[in-house]
Amino acid sequence: MATTAPRSTTKGRKPPQSAVKNASRRTVVDTNLLSYDRTDPFFAINALRKLLGSLVSRVGSCQYKLTTDEHKLSLHLLTIVEPFVGLSPSRRTLTRQPTEILDAIAFHVDSKRDLLALALSCHRMHGVIFPRHYDYRVICAKVSSVRVWNHLIVNRSLARNVRAIEIIDERSSKPLAVPSDIMTTDTDLESSDDELTMHSKQERHVVSALTKMTALRSFNWSCNHSPLSIDSIWATLLKCQSISEVIISDNLIFGPYTPDPIKPVTPKSVPLPDLKTVSLQSTKHVFGSTKTPELARISGMLTGCPNLESLDIEYEHRRGQGQQLPAADDFFLCSRWPGLRSLSLTNLRCSSAHSLESASVFLGAHANLEVLHLDLPVDRSATGGGLQLHLLPNSLPKLRELRCGRAIATAILNCPTDSPRPLEIIKGVKLSGSTWDHSFLSSLKVGGGTVKRFELAGWSDMEDIRRLVDCVPKLHWLDVSKRATEVQPHHSNRRSEGSGKVATPATVATNVTEWATVLAPLSELSTFNGIKFFYEVSSLTLATLATSSPTSLSPSELSRVRKNEKVANVLGNKCPKLRRLDHWEDAGGRVIVLSRDGNEIKWEVRRFRTSEEGETKFRSKYHLH
Repeated sequence: MATTAPRSTTKGRKPPQSAVKNASRRTVVDTNLLSYDRTDPFFAINALRKLLGSLVSRVGSCQYKLTTDEHKLSLHLLTIVEPFVGLSPSRRTLTRQPTEILDAIAFHVDSKRDLLALALSCHRMHGVIFPRHYDYRVICAKVSSVRVWNHLIVNRSLARNVRAIEIIDERSSKPLAVPSDIMTTDTDLESSDDELTMHSKQERHVVSALTKMTALRSFNWSCNHSPLSIDSIWATLLKCQSISEVIISDNLIFGPYTPDPIKPVTPKSVPLPDLKTVSLQSTKHVFGSTKTPELARISGMLTGCPNLESLDIEYEHRRGQGQQLPAADDFFLCSRWPGLRSLSLTNLRCSSAHSLESASVFLGAHANLEVLHLDLPVDRSATGGGLQLHLLPNSLPKLRELRCGRAIATAILNCPTDSPRPLEIIKGVKLSGSTWDHSFLSSLKVGGGTVKRFELAGWSDMEDIRRLVDCVPKLHWLDVSKRATEVQPHHSNRRSEGSGKVATPATVATNVTEWATVLAPLSELSTFNGIKFFYEVSSLTLATLATSSPTSLSPSELSRVRKNEKVANVLGNKCPKLRRLDHWEDAGGRVIVLSRDGNEIKWEVRRFRTSEEGETKFRSKYHLH
């Protein structure tokens, strides 16, 4: 007789599947990790509370159990809430971030000084910055340094950390700046079995390395003796959209240039939108120079730089070698940069009257120019006997600094504007004492009311200085340079007493009273250069004056000290604000400083930082040292 199986009790019965689904539907928590903001701990803790509270209402074996996605969500919510709770400070500091995050943070720091400060903050940052960033911000190498270029080609993640690169000449004695972690096996690439293909291999490596520097900011080319062509290098730089400064020192950029007819000429949008500063210069070496220089290659290069703010074109003229100066006709006719603020053109010529007219239109089209340096020798036979530059009205309304010849300065000062120009600095003007000075001085008296610094290129007579002072009474800085008729005496070098060094002979002006009378109308004058008033005193004498009484000096030294004190009193009484004068030596980086102690005027020697002692523009900007 068959018996029926006992019916199971309710306690051991599994809930129906529909009940489990209904229970899961009651959990309203989004398991997507990206849905929770790390800066909103209140929303995170509410979501976590709701997730944990839903565990009690679950049925059967699902009670008090988290799914895989819910477990990941709970850990993610805890990381959001943890920094905002607790009595102790948060342990989630910068140093606990992943290495990739720290590397990305250091990538956005360009200055080596800032990188050093960040690296010294902790050991973790030091371990990230120094191997990967500090030695790669600025690189100075030669074209033949193939191991450097190969290292950057292979390590693309390190090449993108380069901000400034300088390629120097093979014969240069300038110290190199290359990464210290380059492997010794890379030096095998320095040698080549085939010397005929060595230069092509070097060019190939340099170009390939430049393409890997996707964050390059500055490029400096000072490799005049290299067989590499700057055209191929420039074509590579056009692909670097982040570059902002280009400095090229090479004679080949002024050589003959013919565009390649095979390549199709297609209009490009903005090749180098961030390029703001361009400096193109020739070198003093004869290699690569030509007797008929031109600006065709330079004009083609500058067409890809629509947002220029500073442009410097300088040609090194070699007299006595039958060389002409590059003609700037096409440059003035076709070049336009709306944002140009600084322009320097040195040793470029205007070959015709039409070129002068183009120059006038060019200057009138650049209303944002603040610094203008023009050295334009003119072909007098082509222009009718002299420079006839006639500017359009309201040209150069923002001009602050002007360096040019007398004729160009006169044309600019005579150009009418709606409001006065903020012109403060004038350099390069030479006063010859002839009738040509009258037009310049009269225009300076009308339009030079804001000039505070004047640097002459030469003068002939004291009357020239007197007329200049009458035209610009608000000068703070006056440099009269060398007198045109001044002849340097030929003296044998004499050794300074107590210094142990050979002193440079200098001619001391004895008419200090006359100079003080001429400069007296300049009530704001604080610096005067070009004339030496003080007699040479040895360093031992200066140390004695600072520590003891002058009576302990020798009669000759004491006489010089007394003369210098008399000179200081004469100049100080006539020019109350005069502080800085020329030292008795041309070299040495020292000046004479006047100071007042009540009614007494004292003088002392101080050092100042010269251009030779300081860093160059390229290295100081990126803190190479």
